[in-house]
Amino acid sequence: MCNYMQRRILPYNPKLKELARKLRRQGVLSEVILWNFLKNKQMRGFDFHRQKPIDEYIVDFYAPDLNLVIEINGASHADKIIYDKQRQKRLEYFGLSILNFSDSVVKKDIDSVLRTIDDWVVQNT
Repeated sequence: MCNYMQRRILPYNPKLKELARKLRRQGVLSEVILWNFLKNKQMRGFDFHRQKPIDEYIVDFYAPDLNLVIEINGASHADKIIYDKQRQKRLEYFGLSILNFSDSVVKKDIDSVLRTIDDWVVQNT
């Protein structure tokens, strides 16, 4: 029996849909690398979405059946510490869990990233 939360509809700003599409097309390397392991329900059969609008934000990856957000933080996040904390707090308000990985770790050690995600899924389902 799984104890993960039931899928629910989260609010989002419709104006972010086109930007999310654009971000998916641009494809940051670390996101593409991770996406190759998350798409098509490769992570324990769970569905992941890429560049998903939630509230006033666009998250890198979102697994609705797990209420899990995965973020990859590059160099641009170094000067956004307060913004990132506010964003995380808002996402957690909706009952979402957030896993953060640095861009360089995804590029250099995808296996440890996948193990961390897999461990989280096992512990929370």
